[in-house]
Amino acid sequence: MNFCKGALTLLLVAAEQSKSAAFGISKTTASSSSRRQRSFGSVAAAAASSVSSSSSTCSWKHQLSQAKQSNVCRYRGGGGTMSQLSTTALSSSATAEAAEATKQQPTEIFRKDYKPVPYTVSTVNLDFDIRQGKTTVTTKLSFKQNPVYENDAMEEPLVLDGDETSVKLLQIHLNGKQLVEDVDYKLTPGKLTLLTPRSSLFSSSNNDHFVIDMVSELIPEENTKLSGLYYSEPMYCTQCEAQGFRRITYYLDRPDVMAVFERVRLEADADAYPVLLSNGNLLEQGVMEEKGRHFAVWSDPFPKPSYLFAAVAGKLGSISDTFTTMSGRKVDLQLFSEANNVGKLHYAMDSLKRSMKWDEDRFGLEYDLDLYNIVAVDSFNMGAMENKGLNVFNTAYVLADEKTATDTDFERVEGVIGHEYFHNWTGNRVTCKSWFELTLKEGLTVFRDQEFSGDMNSKAVNRIENVRGLRARQFAEDAGPMSHPIRPESYISMDNFYTATVYTKGAEVIRMYQTLLTPAGFNKGMELYFERHDGSAVTCDDFLAAMADANGKDLSQFARWYSTPGTPTVKYTHSFEDGTFTLTLSQESNSARGPLLIPVSIGLIDKVTGEEVVPTTVLELKESTQTFTFDGLKNDVMPSLLRDFSAPVKLIPDSGVVDEKALAFLAARDTDGFNRWEAGQILYTNLIFQTLEGKQSAKTLEYAMEAFGRSLTDKAAADYSIQAYNLILPSESTLAEDMVVVDPIGLHKARGEVKKAIARRFGKELKALYDQMTADVLSNEEFKVDAEAIGRRRLRNVLLEYLCCICETDEEQEAAAALAMNHFQAAKGMTDKMAGLNALASMDGRGAQARDDAMKIFYDDAAGDALVLNKWFSVQALADLDDVLHRVRVLLKHPDFTLKNPNRCRSLVGAFAMNSAAFHAESGDGYKFLGEILVELDKLNPQISSRLATNLIQWKRYDEKRAQLMKTELEKLTSLKLSDDLFEIVSRGLK
Repeated sequence: MNFCKGALTLLLVAAEQSKSAAFGISKTTASSSSRRQRSFGSVAAAAASSVSSSSSTCSWKHQLSQAKQSNVCRYRGGGGTMSQLSTTALSSSATAEAAEATKQQPTEIFRKDYKPVPYTVSTVNLDFDIRQGKTTVTTKLSFKQNPVYENDAMEEPLVLDGDETSVKLLQIHLNGKQLVEDVDYKLTPGKLTLLTPRSSLFSSSNNDHFVIDMVSELIPEENTKLSGLYYSEPMYCTQCEAQGFRRITYYLDRPDVMAVFERVRLEADADAYPVLLSNGNLLEQGVMEEKGRHFAVWSDPFPKPSYLFAAVAGKLGSISDTFTTMSGRKVDLQLFSEANNVGKLHYAMDSLKRSMKWDEDRFGLEYDLDLYNIVAVDSFNMGAMENKGLNVFNTAYVLADEKTATDTDFERVEGVIGHEYFHNWTGNRVTCKSWFELTLKEGLTVFRDQEFSGDMNSKAVNRIENVRGLRARQFAEDAGPMSHPIRPESYISMDNFYTATVYTKGAEVIRMYQTLLTPAGFNKGMELYFERHDGSAVTCDDFLAAMADANGKDLSQFARWYSTPGTPTVKYTHSFEDGTFTLTLSQESNSARGPLLIPVSIGLIDKVTGEEVVPTTVLELKESTQTFTFDGLKNDVMPSLLRDFSAPVKLIPDSGVVDEKALAFLAARDTDGFNRWEAGQILYTNLIFQTLEGKQSAKTLEYAMEAFGRSLTDKAAADYSIQAYNLILPSESTLAEDMVVVDPIGLHKARGEVKKAIARRFGKELKALYDQMTADVLSNEEFKVDAEAIGRRRLRNVLLEYLCCICETDEEQEAAAALAMNHFQAAKGMTDKMAGLNALASMDGRGAQARDDAMKIFYDDAAGDALVLNKWFSVQALADLDDVLHRVRVLLKHPDFTLKNPNRCRSLVGAFAMNSAAFHAESGDGYKFLGEILVELDKLNPQISSRLATNLIQWKRYDEKRAQLMKTELEKLTSLKLSDDLFEIVSRGLK
């Protein structure tokens, strides 16, 4: 399942699109921030052990007050629509909830307590009779003894999972005999326990298995949780990961129970729901004797856990194609959506075929069914779901054309289509034994989709985007109240652990395997992994063993990554003497079992000639402190450390100070594209924090301006996207991660001041390049979605952002508004249109009328398109205006807004929470607003409420007043009856 793409978490995707998509920048969704020390990432600053305390250095010591340099930065050490809601109503609701709140706490589940079930399911037969207001589900389960169960006595009863708030059990039979409640079985919250003794389960004729038949009723139309079977106009659909199948029928709803769903029958009204889909291959379809009814029967020959079950019944349009596998077998491909969106499916189809070909070429993995279906659903909690043979997608990740989708949208469609397809092997054919092992399938598959996206576009750009997301989201998670290893040790609600840690840090752990073993060695490990475990539910330890055995390498120390929470720190010092470069590395982490195995990629650049004299070499840091030497060097060298971000760590000099002259050297000469970008980012960061402190260093300003000017005028740039990224300042969320106490208002102003200073310094150059690129774009009639075209649009839109940030006088406001409006009106695609709208959204004074005009034009042009309207809501929620919260409250009452649709909720409420300066207003009104929303949202959709609540749990990072205001909103929630999802987030946040 895709939750964090590209870097992506998916919670606030819609909000990201209004800003990042305007520049064609693929960013992951924002999650809560947490304390950490600023890392150099992959840039190695030179002479850390001998650097002087000149004005061109930046202190990285834990306490700002201890630093003496003038350019020191503040870095830290290591239901209904909202139109129905009002503050009064919410307060009344909260009071009522508090009165009836239960103090019983949900159960915490621990990895150490895992054990297999005594019985497992061999085959499943399901029959869905879908009617308006009631769906009847008939279930037939064939059970057998679990051969791996440790208790030979087999005295434990059979306990099935089921959600009584969704499933109404009508009858149950054991081997054909009807059972009586409280005599033969017992229903308790979340469980059905069979009271029949083991001796009565197996009959003389069937001594190797027993059969349970059940009939139950559901009301999918009332299922606002969007888990299990639910209705999203114009279709019924399912979402079963992680624990949604128990909301359809009683079952052993856990990933290590893999059964063959040999027959799934769907019956529905033929006119209203002509398309009936499930996993696997279509066996038969036909018309019922009952007038207007029809049916379809599906069968999936591959054993799968219940979380991979899917069913869809709807009035849908589709496109079809075929793919011929490397063995010559033809696979039918079908993509479904609402009929009016069929024209937006073609890019997804092309992406699917590219994914299938890439997986064959890279890993030799071939698709195994005769049919591959994808369905686009508007109301969907996650990004997409890899159900075997029937992927169900959030519309945001499958629908795209130039009029409605930005370049970021196109990139995400390609990446998520690939992600879900790649799950066919890494997640479906081989799945995880328990949900604690989730990173086994998700971390591995995120790595695979990152590699795919890099090969399809630009590896360097893809790597920058992924690391930006990792640092802004996952590093924060690592240091906050929701910190956990990539393999968690416990959870209350598993839905809360579809996190940046499990996904993106998990992908970084997989990438380290490849770095240590080489791509060829990694592929050997993958082959052995599938050879050993195809068709099984396994653990992260099984994956590690396959990698180790295939390469004859001891990876026992590397296994510590799976149990270590937090972000490790690597410190370095180096020297040069008599042709020998000496590098000493040390590591600090939360590992309870000793030092980690950390791959550190390094290159050496001659300080005199600027040539690379030692190409990228992987050092294995295994000890707490380790020294490496490089002999035979002619001149002193500049180290380029942690190239391509070879490990998810924070890299800092041992002395605590870094020479900015070294950063400037690396920004100009490093042969590693990622490290060149990183060097510039650190220079920009230093300058922003100096501005915040009112202690701007002339040297820092000079180095930062040189780096910007060099990138702006780099005519030899091989990639327009890299050039664009080199011009973009670090985001406020990334910068906030480096502060001891976050000052959101001051940080917003300081970043804005630096941005304006750059724009004024390079105004003529920015405008000249913008005009040149505008002429090129407007003269090219053909719209393309390739790396070069995306890069051109990305760079041009970054230039527009700089040009429009100068709007202090009436004349400047008019000029900026005119430029942005021209950009908006002349746009040939959604990327440029959003760039213009985003620039206009924050305009005031003489630019206010142009802003309002553009908003109306955009809304009218959307013509009701859901994904375009999400952009319209987001861009307003993210605006840099003093009254943005008032505007958001007005938008809550807009007829196109509803809390019931996750995308729409994220596009407004989630986007506002990302608007740091507005959300963290000193009054605390932003916190109160979110608290009010959470009260209502949790009744509708706990998964979304819990994700949004993460914006409140970082209160300890802020000043005392803001911290108390945030904490107060959390404490209000504790007095209510909360879902397990929200309870877990709130309780952890208050610890």
